[in-house]
Amino acid sequence: MIKVAIIGLGKMGISHCAILGAHPEVELVGVCDADNLLQSAFKKLTKTPCYSDYKKMIEETRPDAVYVVTPTKLHEEMVIYAMEHGCHVFCEKPFALSIEDGQRMVDTAKKLDKVNQVGYHNRFIGTFVEAKRLMDAGVIGKPFHFMGEAYGPVVLKRKGGTWRSDKKAGGGCVMDYAAHVLNLINYICSSPIVKVAGTSMPQIFSAEVDDAVYSTLTLENGLKGQLSVCWSDDTVRKMTTSLKIEGDGGKLFVDATTLKIYVKEAKPELGLEKGWNEKHIPELAPIVFFNLRGEEYSEETDHFIQCIKNHTMNHRNSFEEALKTDVIINKLIEDANNE
Repeated sequence: MIKVAIIGLGKMGISHCAILGAHPEVELVGVCDADNLLQSAFKKLTKTPCYSDYKKMIEETRPDAVYVVTPTKLHEEMVIYAMEHGCHVFCEKPFALSIEDGQRMVDTAKKLDKVNQVGYHNRFIGTFVEAKRLMDAGVIGKPFHFMGEAYGPVVLKRKGGTWRSDKKAGGGCVMDYAAHVLNLINYICSSPIVKVAGTSMPQIFSAEVDDAVYSTLTLENGLKGQLSVCWSDDTVRKMTTSLKIEGDGGKLFVDATTLKIYVKEAKPELGLEKGWNEKHIPELAPIVFFNLRGEEYSEETDHFIQCIKNHTMNHRNSFEEALKTDVIINKLIEDANNE
């Protein structure tokens, strides 16, 4: 059994608790949060030891792995402490507030040879995984344009009081929403974003952070496209993330539920007919041990646990991959500030 402890009992922390608690190869040995109300509820409903001091939890429970599910400003200290005390680490996104913090975490993981993963769950959604497979196979020929989008109803009036509205804590649309799209573009296009231009980050309702992000992106392979993200959009019920890629041999559109591919010539080796083809999440989603909020969350958890068991790193969602996303976030912020 892999012994796991969790730091942070917000929405994602509690989700991870439930998924880890259901994993057949995991023993949840401790949880930590500074909120007394959360602790009291957890103590009442579970038998898992609760702590308010994460260092004490690590020292007393001696976990094999730690989940860091706290605001981004706390990641670097907690992640490095856990690794220096013998733990493999799963860290939620956004990874780091600064490139320096992120690089220290990457370097520490390499130095101590620790399995590491960041919670960019889109890389485990069946439609996005299939889109990457088809793009790697050259299904639409040579790409010439892409469009990465995400919209959601998070901030629809003037308010504050949470870490998402605090720039110093890691808040803002660019950190919370755009990060997912940027990470997905790097993954599916198999070429990192290296340049941004014409960036706009308007404050629609928020006083300190951005509520939307628009920019032109250039990949390392020269492919250019647009980023369009807004968390103040009440035309959608929940967050929607999508990517459209156009090529000289066809077009691909993918979101969390549907993959549409148009090819100018049939590709029977890939199961594609000439013209439009559609695939849907029920046929692409993996069979998981437990489904909470979507198969992807259990899939990413099992991936992390199996990497620990086998002590392997395939860099599907490593600290290093997450840092590439943080680099682009910083470029977007710098470009917007210079406009």
